[in-house]
Amino acid sequence: MQRLELNWIGKSNRPLLEPRILLEDSEKSYHAAVRYGETDQFDNSLIYGDNLLALKALEFQYSGKIKCVFIDPPYNTGSAFAQYDDGLEHSIWLGLMRDRLEIIRSLLSEDGSLWISIDDNEAHYLKVICDEIFGRTNFVANVVWQKKYTIANDAKWLSENHDHILVYAKEKEQWRPNKMPRTEEMNARYKNPDKHPKGPWKATPLHAKSGSENNRNFSFTFRNGVKWSPPAGTFPRFSEDTLRRLDTGNEIWFGKDGTAAPSRKTFLSELSDEGTPCPTIWLHTDVGNNHEAREEVKAFNPTNPFDTPKPERLLQRIVHLATNPGDLVLDSFAGSGTTGAVAHKMGRRWIMVELGEHCHTHVIPRLKKVIDGTDRGGITETANWQGGGGFRYYRLAPSLIVNDRWGNPVINPEYNSAQLAEAIAKLEGFSYAPSEVNWWEHGRSSERDFIYVTTQNLSSQQIQALFDEVGSERSLLVCCAAFHGITAEEASVRWPNLTVKKIPKMVLARCEWGHDDYSLNVANLPMAQLEKHAPAANSAALKSKKSVRASAGQGGLFEENEE
Repeated sequence: MQRLELNWIGKSNRPLLEPRILLEDSEKSYHAAVRYGETDQFDNSLIYGDNLLALKALEFQYSGKIKCVFIDPPYNTGSAFAQYDDGLEHSIWLGLMRDRLEIIRSLLSEDGSLWISIDDNEAHYLKVICDEIFGRTNFVANVVWQKKYTIANDAKWLSENHDHILVYAKEKEQWRPNKMPRTEEMNARYKNPDKHPKGPWKATPLHAKSGSENNRNFSFTFRNGVKWSPPAGTFPRFSEDTLRRLDTGNEIWFGKDGTAAPSRKTFLSELSDEGTPCPTIWLHTDVGNNHEAREEVKAFNPTNPFDTPKPERLLQRIVHLATNPGDLVLDSFAGSGTTGAVAHKMGRRWIMVELGEHCHTHVIPRLKKVIDGTDRGGITETANWQGGGGFRYYRLAPSLIVNDRWGNPVINPEYNSAQLAEAIAKLEGFSYAPSEVNWWEHGRSSERDFIYVTTQNLSSQQIQALFDEVGSERSLLVCCAAFHGITAEEASVRWPNLTVKKIPKMVLARCEWGHDDYSLNVANLPMAQLEKHAPAANSAALKSKKSVRASAGQGGLFEENEE
């Protein structure tokens, strides 16, 4: 069956992403020196690395758990695409965005929402992609944000003063935004000229734009003899019984001299305490602008301010509408770290991903000030932020598979035993949770399904010993370098609850190994090579706090007698 869709060059090309493990650098992780309260949030993550690989790394643990995603991706402008024709430029950008949005959707909870800041260059293409991924019925709104308040007198056509914020729900019928608190300006519109006992009120129409066709000829006569019918093309908002009750209670207004068209008195005291729905036009006076955002960032790095930050008040509104305290917020284009800073001040948990060096020059210094309570800018005062909490800093592990000097795929020698077990467990859909009791239990997918990873060449006697320990009521996936003394077919018959696989052979066809850069910046794309070369191993040292959690009694995977 044909469907309406947006096509572009290379749309069918989809990367086979490697679900990397995350390695904590405890020297860059940070937390407050003291607790400020029971609501302090320490369960936050800052990830340094390619954001598409990072999203894939998060997918197994966080699918269906993130309440709000805000992203501010590159707007596909500037000279990065100078060497490409226009069609290819858009195609590359659209393909890279599509890959990220598909994972983001899987990460969102059923009552979660996505907010994308974008300008006119790609906003309308991006909406069509989002319609395909999320479904048109889950489109919520296109918010217009006034990012500039001055007119560009040198504008060649029109002075651009706004950006778009596309809003999608994972499941629109399950998602409801929080209301905006009523302002003093709103409440000031309610008066009480007739000293009504219910207090201040505002006149509102008795008619509506839609209604039942049976009420086309509706008419009602009030106690003072005024006969009322809705204006042509409209319908009565209330039934005769309701109008009679309002009339009896002196809740109908006929103007100061009693000759105006009747209207209802809507009392301030009867309005919901939840607040008011948020409009889709956001003025800079309410949520900030580009200039305000740049001034905020200067407080953390005055010599090298970030080029395109977002104001904290803008993120405050989004986080308020989309989440409640304790909910999880994700920003996979962290930039200067505004999302994490605002989420932290508002008592939300957060995950941010950033590949650029400003992760270290801007984001970390900013978060440290927030945690220490020394950040006095942004929404600090309105959020009554005092400090507290913390975050863990992670980087993506290098690729699990590299080529040896003869061009053969092998396990990356930089991986230690625990990291290898965690990586294989993740690839096979097991949660890495090494047991302190069972030496063979490196992870589990259920209460009775486990995984064991080793680089040994297992004999049939060793596999039999595994079977005896595991027992017939549990299943075990055994991942080893090799096994001998029995064929795979014989093993499946002899040990029906054990599955024996060889590494790295078992995972070779799963992913694009050694691919570290899926950047949205086309200028970063590698040039085509005339000859294929074996990918070099990542030389970064592997230091993972998670990796040393394995019990000392569990035994290493790289024992001296292993082959």
